[in-house]
Amino acid sequence: MSEDDESRDWISRTVLPGGEEPDPRFTLANERTFLAWIRTALAFLAGGIALEAIGNGVFPEAIHRGLALLVIAMAFLLSIGAAVRWWRTENRLRRGRPLSLPLIVPLLSVGAAAAALLILAMILR
Repeated sequence: MSEDDESRDWISRTVLPGGEEPDPRFTLANERTFLAWIRTALAFLAGGIALEAIGNGVFPEAIHRGLALLVIAMAFLLSIGAAVRWWRTENRLRRGRPLSLPLIVPLLSVGAAAAALLILAMILR
């Protein structure tokens, strides 16, 4: 175990084994990005709860329930995606490897577009 590893706590050594300690600015930027994704997930969760609570009567029951579930599922997937993205980025920073493209970007785009199209279709009917 290197001196760098010995100065890290056990959870850091377990979750992020090996590699070199990156510049703290990069680690903190990665953390801020994670928190931004979590805020987005919380906004989706609030939107799904709002759809379930006040959407009844605005849309047919199946559409209303489906939209709420879609938006809440997006919140769940974004939360998981944010954690995976943080971990992968931190590991790549520690090893000096190029960063990968985030899977949660197209996921968020497709999910938001699908929800918007369903709502638009219901409004225009």
